[in-house]
Amino acid sequence: MVDDASPEWNLELEYRPFSLELETPLETADGTIEHREGFLVKLTDVAGDDGSDTVGYGEAAPLPGWTESPADCEAALARAKEAARDGPNEALEAVEEQVAARHAVALALADLGATREATPLYRYVGKGPMIGRVPVNATIGDGSPGETAGAATDAVDRGFQCCKLKAGRRTVAADVERVRRVRDAVGDDVELRVDANEAWTYEEAMRAIEEFAALDVAVLEQPLPAGALEGHADLREAAADTPVSIALDEGVLEHGVDAICETRAADALVLKPMALGGIDVARKVAAWVQELDLTPIVTTTIDGVVARTGAVHLAASIPDVPACGLATGEFLAEDLGTDPVLMEKGAAVVPQTKGLGVEGVWEA
Repeated sequence: MVDDASPEWNLELEYRPFSLELETPLETADGTIEHREGFLVKLTDVAGDDGSDTVGYGEAAPLPGWTESPADCEAALARAKEAARDGPNEALEAVEEQVAARHAVALALADLGATREATPLYRYVGKGPMIGRVPVNATIGDGSPGETAGAATDAVDRGFQCCKLKAGRRTVAADVERVRRVRDAVGDDVELRVDANEAWTYEEAMRAIEEFAALDVAVLEQPLPAGALEGHADLREAAADTPVSIALDEGVLEHGVDAICETRAADALVLKPMALGGIDVARKVAAWVQELDLTPIVTTTIDGVVARTGAVHLAASIPDVPACGLATGEFLAEDLGTDPVLMEKGAAVVPQTKGLGVEGVWEA
């Protein structure tokens, strides 16, 4: 992502921990998320006497079940701090096996490189046209039918045309009722997705698909445990004549794209840059799966503003990207800095300044 052969690189890497409380705990089938902890990374290309320093920012937010532990992440960043003095590639090699740490270093390098070239990050990584907006979905937590319908109605009133409902903590019948209440509340023109977070058996998932088809649910995400690749393939085949597409999230990390394509286990893949090891890795996967007629959906892991903005740039670099899970800043009671991404009428307005467009995070 940067030219390691350039004699001008004089890198210094710093990092420091952060802890961000959520506005309200987010209930999912995997458990309750109350806060996000991680490390903010600052990568400086130290200039000589004739120029000013150039800075890039990255974020590592480890998440159990998705990435390395916080301790392993911090150890990897410590290695990267030493290795950065030898160049960009050495810094990346130092964190290669730790995906959250690699995400932070790769993002900081990309931010630094785009800043040096005075171009927005999405154009730096994608080499494509200018993009003003990317569509986003609202994420609706696993509440009661009334709470879920109310949250979805509020999201639609704010301009969202796609809502993803968390499910799996209740019976299938209860989740179907929640979706039915939402459909009645928001009307037929809003796209609905359901994320079961691995919670169902095959029989439960089949019952859900039958009910969801009548409610015009567009995407059912990770209905079975991640290991059940053949089961997802069977579900996808069974749902072929319905409007319900099968998406894999946890299954992407469990099996990889090759196995998913070989078994025809999904119509769409959810790409989390933090869990994949960086926006550079996620973009390569997105290009790959689009060639295989699969749909890439970019989401965050409820990250701070640095990683979240990186995900927006990633989505902007992907041609014909569908609504993505990028409107997650509202879940945080506090953040690492001011959010440069405006959410407007169901879309993220992509920053057009050089680099990420995130400022003041190290001083905050």
